[in-house]
Amino acid sequence: MLVAAGPSVATPLPTRPFKAVLVWQAAATVVIAAVAGALAGVHGALSAVLGGVVNLSAGVVYAFVLALAPGKTPGAVVMALFRAEACKILAIIAQLWLVLATYKEAVVPALLAAFVVTVLLFRVALFVRD
Repeated sequence: MLVAAGPSVATPLPTRPFKAVLVWQAAATVVIAAVAGALAGVHGALSAVLGGVVNLSAGVVYAFVLALAPGKTPGAVVMALFRAEACKILAIIAQLWLVLATYKEAVVPALLAAFVVTVLLFRVALFVRD
């Protein structure tokens, strides 16, 4: 479905579901960071924030790549979705590697908890109506 975003610009998918999911992911990250901070201190809270930010930024990469090549045919739409998902996965791998390689005091359970919850929330975009 193409939605007019301006006089001559079309976006491949509605943006409302993506915005809603980014807000939910950010809220979940804050809640998990508060819990992790209470349980593991500052490093727990920061680790949870980093876990959430990894997936939040990967979601932005997904939306950006998808918007770059709007599909004109069903096959082109599917290819754009695969390309966006591949870029998202690469962004996740690179960011997780960067965090785990550079942040020696990372609290891995907090990082993974925030990451997994935000991954699961990304799927909720399917249920948000534009």
